[in-house]
Amino acid sequence: MYRFPINEAVKHIGEKIKVSGWVNIKRSHGKIIFIDLRDRSGILQCVFIPSNKESYDKAQNLRTEWVVELVGQIIKRPDKMINPNIETGQVELSVEELTILSEAQTLPFAIETDGKEINEEVRMKYRYVDLKRERLKNNLIMRHKVSKFVRDFLSAEEFIEIETPTLTKSTPEGSRDFVVPSRLHPGKFYALPQSPQQYKQLLMCSGIEKYFQIARCLRDEDPRGDRQTEHTQIDIEMSFIEKEDFMELYERMLIKLVEILFSHKKIQKIPFPRITYKEAMEKYNSDKPDIRKDKNDPNLLAFCWIVDFPFFEKDEEGKWTFTHNPFSAPKTEFAEDLLEKNNIEKILTTQYDIVLNGWEIGGGSMRNHTPEALEAVFLVMGYTKEEIKEKFGHMIEAFSFGVPPHGGIGSGLDRIVALLLGEPNIREVIAFPKTGDGRDLMMRAPDEISPKQLKELHIKVDSAKSVKTEKFNSDSPNSVKSKKTKK
Repeated sequence: MYRFPINEAVKHIGEKIKVSGWVNIKRSHGKIIFIDLRDRSGILQCVFIPSNKESYDKAQNLRTEWVVELVGQIIKRPDKMINPNIETGQVELSVEELTILSEAQTLPFAIETDGKEINEEVRMKYRYVDLKRERLKNNLIMRHKVSKFVRDFLSAEEFIEIETPTLTKSTPEGSRDFVVPSRLHPGKFYALPQSPQQYKQLLMCSGIEKYFQIARCLRDEDPRGDRQTEHTQIDIEMSFIEKEDFMELYERMLIKLVEILFSHKKIQKIPFPRITYKEAMEKYNSDKPDIRKDKNDPNLLAFCWIVDFPFFEKDEEGKWTFTHNPFSAPKTEFAEDLLEKNNIEKILTTQYDIVLNGWEIGGGSMRNHTPEALEAVFLVMGYTKEEIKEKFGHMIEAFSFGVPPHGGIGSGLDRIVALLLGEPNIREVIAFPKTGDGRDLMMRAPDEISPKQLKELHIKVDSAKSVKTEKFNSDSPNSVKSKKTKK
């Protein structure tokens, strides 16, 4: 017999159907036993009466969160017993057969509330229980809808969704890389991608012209507020455009997203205001200002663009570093200064950040698309030509074979969804988030690995908690020695 989703029960009055799910609540009135059965689609009241002895006797033992399968007839409730608060409130299931699929222990915490009163680390340890609550289930459903909207919108604009590698090369892009040791190439390491930045630019070199990806990005960052070591990015790149072309497209996508999925929200101003970095710092003392006219209105969305960022700034050692990423192009009037490495502090970049209610939700730019300009950025930062060739030779070489002007954006899907849903942090819209310091309390990761695994990877962990590749067996053709590397 076909299993019906609970919310379809109202369509089958008088019919015998099968439903299954979790026991949400059990209660008794006299000799009659009631349970509210819950599945992803909703809740259905189910009735056990003594005349159906076998199912009635089994129902005596039911407890909350047990998983059951029920067969019975859908009947109308009496008028005074209708529950207007649920979709199936006009009907109930008169149970004829009960199969217990699994039993459940007492849950570590209640799931009837929104969960915000519970210690977050406890919720994360038992995340599979936490996700039972209605709020989080709905958050994940809305996240899916946002992702689908992005895919549909960009596909209609003739973008191609392309997956890029998860194992790549370690290059300086602003944060520390997560590194992965190679078993087959001892002493060498892959890096997990901080973003698909280089790959999407290489796709522009390949003539793809319009690319996007809902991409996983990983950054080994120190604990920083509302950040995760891994996050999801709406990643887009386009060829043969100018800055205005891309900003118009992305702005149009955000407006349409709000109109379709968050129609109860109001965008403060369209088109989105554009604020220079200089003006933002002088007026708001922030490069991600909250420009809402009424900050008490939870349904007010104040988008704005921040533009005209400085290309370079001094790091802690007094050396020049990029403010956005090294692949950004300078504004046209500063192109010559970059090539000649003059007036470094005055060079402005084509970077554009999109900000919502005081949070940066994305950043992009037009890109350097000539080998000379890209090399000049790294020379300003103090790299030698040999170091540039080692770290970015693949990009320099690719640009020598004909590359169109191009630009794009990386935008945080987690943050966009959290802000539009009014959630306090991105962990509330991620199925299995980590703590601020990168721990997975549910899986207990990171964790040690076995001596056998370490040996296969030619890695030894010393007492100072550092990791080094080392020769384990001089007879092994794959054994090597290399310098100690911090863990």
